[in-house]
Amino acid sequence: MRIDLVTLFPAIFDGYLTQSLLDKAIERQLVSIHRHDLRDWVAEVPHRKVDDRPFGGGPGMLIQVEPTVRCIRDVDQLADPARKILLTPQGQRLDQRMAENLATSERLMLLCGRYEGFDQRVLDIVQPEEISVGDFVLNGGEVAAMIIIDAVVRLLPGVLGDENSSLDDSFSRGNRLLEFPQYTRPRSFEGHDVPDVLLSGDHAAIAAWRSDMSRKRTLERRRDLIDDNENN
Repeated sequence: MRIDLVTLFPAIFDGYLTQSLLDKAIERQLVSIHRHDLRDWVAEVPHRKVDDRPFGGGPGMLIQVEPTVRCIRDVDQLADPARKILLTPQGQRLDQRMAENLATSERLMLLCGRYEGFDQRVLDIVQPEEISVGDFVLNGGEVAAMIIIDAVVRLLPGVLGDENSSLDDSFSRGNRLLEFPQYTRPRSFEGHDVPDVLLSGDHAAIAAWRSDMSRKRTLERRRDLIDDNENN
């Protein structure tokens, strides 16, 4: 997969792209991530100004349509056409099903807004998919882009050590409910013991216990997931 990031602050990604599984996935060429500074497409090179006041008044500044559309078109030509994603609190909320769908794409272009967002004509001309990572407002789309990258890249073949390790994660395709509790050594700590069934070696009993605990936890914390799962 190729991921292109259109951003005013490419340096925000410096540390993020060199850590943990993502760094290994890049090193193994399972994913390539390319940053594009939107200011490089500004016609007035000495000032590199990309924002301006909104028509009609109001607080804040808007990212201008001309450099943004020019940037998107130029970046799109660097490889096969990209699936364009605009990070915005007004978009469809990201969930695991959406992440699984995005992971089937060969190329994503993530558009990271700032200030009061993009001139509406960017959306009208480019017609990107609009995705929100939650009902809250961030300073910019870069952190939201990192969330999408994290959610998507771990689903690519070869990124995780075990291909099946993501199947039982909360919300995932092998288990649309919340994940069951898990334990490791020591067997006992401050009066809290590992459930006996997990030490039994009875794989059928362990699977049944995990399924039961997953459903119980979901009923306690996210009953809506039970309803959604039964309706689907």
